[in-house]
Amino acid sequence: MGNSYEDECRRSLAEEQAKSLAGTNNWEHVDRERVHQDWDVLYREITPFLDGGSLPGDQQIQEFVRRHFDIVCRFYTPSREAYVGMSLFYAEDEAMRAFHDSYHPGLVEFLGAAIKVFAVQGSGFAPSAGEASA
Repeated sequence: MGNSYEDECRRSLAEEQAKSLAGTNNWEHVDRERVHQDWDVLYREITPFLDGGSLPGDQQIQEFVRRHFDIVCRFYTPSREAYVGMSLFYAEDEAMRAFHDSYHPGLVEFLGAAIKVFAVQGSGFAPSAGEASA
């Protein structure tokens, strides 16, 4: 994935999150405590696979990513690009990297690669800004 695609993903994430935050009074509908508990459970389940030789595209890993995506959708349903943008945010934001890597030092990179596979193969995404409306 080239830099222009990554830039598009970062832009999509920023635009979609801003629109969602504005339309939901800063995501007041989200049970944030529950979300963080569910992500904690998910990250604890996935980390043993990082040392076990699993690949980001493996079926079990993609099932974990589906669960991650479903948790994200409690806030809003992202486009494929915004979801990839989220993985870039995890890697580029110091606090997010530290949080994720506290579970395993390779979690950010592994999760990012798995999210990119999911973005290509998965379903349930919102339409991209560039897609024609029906």
